[in-house]
Amino acid sequence: MTTKEMVFEILSQNINIPLSGEKLAEKCGVSRAAIWKAVTSLREKGCKIEGTTNGGYVLKEPADIFSLEIIYKLLIEKYPELKNSKVEAFSQIDSTNTYAKKILSQCGNLRNPDGTLTDAGKMYHKSLIVAESQTNGRGRLGRAFVSPAKTGIYLSVIYAPENGINNPAKFTVFSAVAVCRVIERLFKIQPKIKWINDIFINQKKVCGILTEGFTNFENGTIESAIIGIGINIKDNEEIFLAYKNAGSIEGSNNTHISRCKVAAEVAGEVIKILDEKPDDVIREYKEKSFLIGKKLIIHPIIGDEKSEYEAKAIDIDKNASLIVELADGSKRILSSGEVSLHSDS
Repeated sequence: MTTKEMVFEILSQNINIPLSGEKLAEKCGVSRAAIWKAVTSLREKGCKIEGTTNGGYVLKEPADIFSLEIIYKLLIEKYPELKNSKVEAFSQIDSTNTYAKKILSQCGNLRNPDGTLTDAGKMYHKSLIVAESQTNGRGRLGRAFVSPAKTGIYLSVIYAPENGINNPAKFTVFSAVAVCRVIERLFKIQPKIKWINDIFINQKKVCGILTEGFTNFENGTIESAIIGIGINIKDNEEIFLAYKNAGSIEGSNNTHISRCKVAAEVAGEVIKILDEKPDDVIREYKEKSFLIGKKLIIHPIIGDEKSEYEAKAIDIDKNASLIVELADGSKRILSSGEVSLHSDS
């Protein structure tokens, strides 16, 4: 942990309590000049640190510093079984999913012929890439995902189990439930899921999930899943201008939780939930869905208005497919495509 991060952690544990430069230097094992430099850097990042008449430093209110060390520390505190997970963090990146694909394409095979993980597979299985902002964030179907700095968190989890990926459809569904669990636990509010990959609070979208497979072209198997998750934590005009239905978590209840903590707990919960019983997770997914019983417009082919039709959502099956009922009473099972609420709903 750097001096800046140590100073930030100490001050964060003593909000509105003056701490002298001498005491901070002693706690951090550095000079007072190094403390002054760290405080200056923290102020530049937006921390409201005031100097007192006796030369002490006071953090006036909780701050939200983005840091690899803080994310890793929070991750293993909550999920100690992930202490060997590889974690990378960037203040800015083009896309965490794009970066994940890049490193996987350069690391060689993830598995041996018998299905066991190679050294590279062991390194990247359950690894985490986190960014404070993205310059080329992506959603489904190549859509842009606006990812400004200081208000959200953007991350990718690489999951590469032994013997490969058997059920790629489950990753988005399980991850949506994991995100909802973390929001409920940290912010004490009840998010809802819009099939298949969006999280809503008070009818506003606060999170999108994009799961992509990384394929071994030699044998045609899906080597790993890359689960990309973008979360709007604080209000941001750039996002609100880009998407009329966008919202933020803090905008719903004014509860402040650091972005590092949200990122760490979401990543840990996603990895944890992938080992849970599918039937239990699907049941939880259905309970959190807000589409059941609603009239929908189905978009089987995105951009083709002629293919659209109306139907009522009646269930979600064990494979997380959406079951809808048409006006004539016939039923269809949707495993792809998009849906939107009908104006009547």
